[in-house]
Amino acid sequence: MRWMDREPYAYWKGNPTVALIRQQLIKCNVSDNQDWNARVYAQDWIRESQEGYKQSDLASQCIHRYKIYIEGSAWSVSEKYILACDSVSLLVKPHYYDFFTRGLMPVHHYWPIRNDDKCKSIKFAVDWGNSHKQKAQGIGKAASDFIQEELKMEYVYDYMFHLLNEYAKLLTFKPIRPRKAIELCAETMACQAEGLQKKFFMESLENGPSYTSPCTMPNPYDPPSLHAILKRKENSIKQVELWEKNFWDNQNKQT
Repeated sequence: MRWMDREPYAYWKGNPTVALIRQQLIKCNVSDNQDWNARVYAQDWIRESQEGYKQSDLASQCIHRYKIYIEGSAWSVSEKYILACDSVSLLVKPHYYDFFTRGLMPVHHYWPIRNDDKCKSIKFAVDWGNSHKQKAQGIGKAASDFIQEELKMEYVYDYMFHLLNEYAKLLTFKPIRPRKAIELCAETMACQAEGLQKKFFMESLENGPSYTSPCTMPNPYDPPSLHAILKRKENSIKQVELWEKNFWDNQNKQT
């Protein structure tokens, strides 16, 4: 669905019982006396599993201009699906990170949402986006492009390669294979799978060795340094918080 044709609200559907932060989000739903521009739904996963997950198809949920990402007891696997939706991703300030989260830039890939005052923050984000439709649509597209281009399997494998190599440097012992360990090749695991899981297993299989080396990890202190990137992120979030503060200050003056 074209972004302009989508519902002009923020959408979230999930299990609110796993974390206090999600229970607080439920309060941002529309009520008789307040509309925070959010449409929030509690998901009953037990009932969904019994009914074949008919009400939890992710592709059919991309009908709102804005989608809320909020972590649960840890990071949520839903983050990449929300970002891929072409909607503006409203990321409630996280405590946990998926492996790609630090590569996202505020106001470019997503809109930052305050953790301490979610409802007001969400309402402002939606009002801003509906008043700046072209810019908001650009944020949604940048996120979708990021998921499709930056999370290709070859890049994921590069990440895993560097992660395991750096982790190995921290080990204080030499790992050995247990005597009773059984080696399983990728083909064996894929053949045992069925249906959609098997399809994805087969698609992720490597056909042969790579002819190029993994990407080279840059020195975080070389330009553009890690500190410069972090500063840019910090400034972007502060700018949004300032816009939001001014918005609500003006609202209070009018009332």
